[in-house]
Amino acid sequence: MWQSYLTGLMTMGGLIIAIGAQNTFILAQGLRREHHLPVAALCLFFDISLVTIGVFGLATLLAGDAWLMGVFKWAGIIFLLYYSICAYRRALTSQSLHSAAAAPRSLGKTLGIALAVTLLNPHVYLDTVLVLGALGNQQPAPLAFTVGAGCASALWFFTLAIGSAQLAPYLTRPRVWRMIDMAIGTVMLITAIQLILYKP
Repeated sequence: MWQSYLTGLMTMGGLIIAIGAQNTFILAQGLRREHHLPVAALCLFFDISLVTIGVFGLATLLAGDAWLMGVFKWAGIIFLLYYSICAYRRALTSQSLHSAAAAPRSLGKTLGIALAVTLLNPHVYLDTVLVLGALGNQQPAPLAFTVGAGCASALWFFTLAIGSAQLAPYLTRPRVWRMIDMAIGTVMLITAIQLILYKP
C-alpha cells in the first residue's frame, strides 16, 4: 500500500511542478494576494476528480484488454519521456516568472478564469487521466496511489498559493527553476523506466 501511495505522490509531484498555465495562474494570484486559496482549492478538486476517473475508469476499461492496456502503457511512457526531455532542456536555459500589476478581479471572475485554465488545457487530461490512470491502475493498491496523487496536488497548490508572495524574489531566479526542472526530469525518467519494466 505504501509503495503505491509513494508512487502516486512522487509521480503527481513531478508532473504538477512543471510550469504551465495552471501553475502560472496560481502563482500570479498568490503574488497579488487575490483569491489565491479558492483558486488552489478549485485546482485541487479537479485534479483529484480527474485522477480518480483515470485510475478507476481505465482500470475497468483496460482490465480485459491487453492490447488496449499496451497502447495506454506506451503512450504514457512516450509522454513521460517527453516531459523528462523538456524538463532537462528547460534546466539548461534561463526562465523566470513575473506578475504584472492589474486591476482587482471578483472571486467569481477569478474562479471562472481558473476553471478555464484547468479544463481547457489538454495537458491536464494527459497528465491526470492518461499518464496517472495508466500507472495507477497497475498498482497493487490503486486507492492508495490516488490518495498519494491527491496529497501531492494539495501540497503543491497550497504551497504555491500561500508561499508565492514570500518566495517571489527566489522564484524569479533562473538558477532555482533549473534545479526544479532537473528534479522533474529525473522523476519522470524513473517513472517511465518503471512502466517499461512493468509486466502485467
